[in-house]
Amino acid sequence: MEGIAPKAHRIAVLTGGRGRGSNLRAIHQHFKELGFPASVALVIGDRRQTPVCELCHDLELHFVYVSSKDMQSYEAEVIKLINEHQIELIALAGFLKLLSADFLSRVQVPVLNIHPSLLPKYGGAKMYGMKVHEAVFASGDKESGATVHEVSPIYDAGRIVKQKSVDISDCINSEEIAQKVLKIEHQIYAEAILQYLKS
Repeated sequence: MEGIAPKAHRIAVLTGGRGRGSNLRAIHQHFKELGFPASVALVIGDRRQTPVCELCHDLELHFVYVSSKDMQSYEAEVIKLINEHQIELIALAGFLKLLSADFLSRVQVPVLNIHPSLLPKYGGAKMYGMKVHEAVFASGDKESGATVHEVSPIYDAGRIVKQKSVDISDCINSEEIAQKVLKIEHQIYAEAILQYLKS
């Protein structure tokens, strides 16, 4: 019938550490303000008191704490929550621990991540956050960017879903690179999620 809105896709966001939740906020705003047929139905954090927890309260998002000290138990609980909340896709936002091949097989929904470089450059174990931007600055590269990719059992090795570059030739330090790249992350993550769900 005409006039019936498409069913909104339900996604979950996994967060970790003490991140500010800026990518989570950007995803939520894209879905809500631009009318994307998707919603952040669940946020799973591995710390109780974090800026992300407060952000979820402000945005009225459902936040669940699950400890990741024991990754086997963590993964089992996440799978249970994904099933309970009928989640169709998981997006990582500041979750830095490696998810196992067993989890990725058993969870039965796509798992995406965003990385602050133009993969395959500056990816892999221990390459995250400012460490990436410092390496890019030290290299003298004239451009950087962000990459949304499928999560695999090897850090940053999954299939690339979306990538966007930015000119950093005028940046005088790694902090300026980080600011430019973060803007790119905020632009492309929600778009890549929706693109992936539609494919």
